[in-house]
Amino acid sequence: MIVLASQSPRRSELLAQIGIEHSISPVDIDETPGIDEAAEAFVQRITWEKASVGRALHPGKAVLAADTCVVLDGQLLGKPRHEEHAVEMLLSLAGRSHEVLSGVALFSGQGESYRLSRSQVRFRPVSKAEARRYWSTGEPADKAGGYAIQGRGALFIEHIAGSYSGVMGLPLFETGELLAEAGLLKV
Repeated sequence: MIVLASQSPRRSELLAQIGIEHSISPVDIDETPGIDEAAEAFVQRITWEKASVGRALHPGKAVLAADTCVVLDGQLLGKPRHEEHAVEMLLSLAGRSHEVLSGVALFSGQGESYRLSRSQVRFRPVSKAEARRYWSTGEPADKAGGYAIQGRGALFIEHIAGSYSGVMGLPLFETGELLAEAGLLKV
């Protein structure tokens, strides 16, 4: 059994999908990007910090942590703070491609390992009215970039190149690699 250092139900569902028994242990860290911190460095730092805190809370156990961010024109799009922020984000993504970075770290008896998943997502054009209706569903409130690929947000996605599960928040290919290397997954 491993510890998932996350409160995300999506990450827990994805781990269960690949048959990994786990417990959930949310961690509280400051997820503020550093000044001029590159997106890739930010995702790695946050993922590493989550795993480190998880290990401190559960010494001797294997701890898995992940973080996902949406990047548009080199800028991180975090979780929307309120409706206007969400609408602004969705309209900035509309009709364009953006990058989704998902980092995953595993701290176990075999050591500490990290992987990064990169995906390209292209949105169809989205109207302001559609963005407001989407906000009213409650779905985008706690999602990086203000949308959920596994929910109604999928209606905005015209094309994806990369990892569907990575865009959801836990790249299963990379997670599987880490777990297999640590002897925690047999395929």
